[in-house]
Amino acid sequence: MTCRRFSLPLSTPLSTAAGTIEHREGFVARFDHRDAVGIGEATPLPGWTESLDECERALETALETYTEDGHTAALLELDANTVPAARHGFATALLDADASADGVSLAEWFDADAGSGSVPVNATIGDGTVDETVEAARSAVADGFDCLKLKVGVGELATDLERVHAVRAAVGRDVTLRVDANGAWDRTTASEAIDGLAEHGVQYAEQPLPAEDLAGHADLRHRGVEIALDEALRTHTAAEVFGSDAADVLVLKPMVVGGPGNAHTLAMRARDAGIEPVVTTTIDGAIARAAAVHVAAAIPAVRPCGLATASYLDEDLIDDPVPVTDGRITAPDGPGLGIDPDEVSP
Repeated sequence: MTCRRFSLPLSTPLSTAAGTIEHREGFVARFDHRDAVGIGEATPLPGWTESLDECERALETALETYTEDGHTAALLELDANTVPAARHGFATALLDADASADGVSLAEWFDADAGSGSVPVNATIGDGTVDETVEAARSAVADGFDCLKLKVGVGELATDLERVHAVRAAVGRDVTLRVDANGAWDRTTASEAIDGLAEHGVQYAEQPLPAEDLAGHADLRHRGVEIALDEALRTHTAAEVFGSDAADVLVLKPMVVGGPGNAHTLAMRARDAGIEPVVTTTIDGAIARAAAVHVAAAIPAVRPCGLATASYLDEDLIDDPVPVTDGRITAPDGPGLGIDPDEVSP
């Protein structure tokens, strides 16, 4: 196994709770296993995963363990709770090689009935004025998206509700609307928001309350708008979330949960608990995006996922293997990830 470091500039700086990000930095892993070559990507995101330095140290330790004790011991060395991005990189390369050796796509490796693996995706509409929001929504619908997720919670609730109302009026009732508050509201504001969003036929509100408040999220359910949890998986175990009665939808980021295998397992466990899984990226490079698409493609009748994120990058590791066409992404053909390892610079 080998690793190389990369840095991908963003098309527009990204503001997060941990600061402004201008580049996505990480590591490409290359792994020889079962007479096949697998590739993976470890791209940590501050505030969501370990730091870049922690990721590098974890990968170095895994490499040493692999040399001495093999791939199983090396994978066990990478704790999904502390170094999820590093584990994602190693696990993806291993899965890519395994699926390639078996002659199936990664989606088919997860689920033999995955088939061609076409996945519906949502467009994300950032915070902006009412006119800017409507213009972005109309543009997304014209590009073939029939599901839009609006960022809310930055400004006043009244303004957000006005934006949602204006978008609904502009795109009609056939387009699915979602909102994402990133935990910005308190209980009183969130309660008022749910009532207002229900009037406009919003499908779900993502993380309306802080991640710690599972009980508050449970109280918001069954009022006409589904409750989706995302950041909650950073502060609670999946078992705690499943047992809390706090979610209708669970947003899964493979880079955050320790790899595509973990993400698919959690998706199936969520389904068993009556919770709908949605797969998203953390603005990753092409390898991790492809892996996330395979995960989503292996979830039967998956809802629109947050995988249309290539445009956030000004440069990428390779030409986009998972482009959006009319609001859908198809998992790449071919075994494993469907990416030729030789296309990725060593």
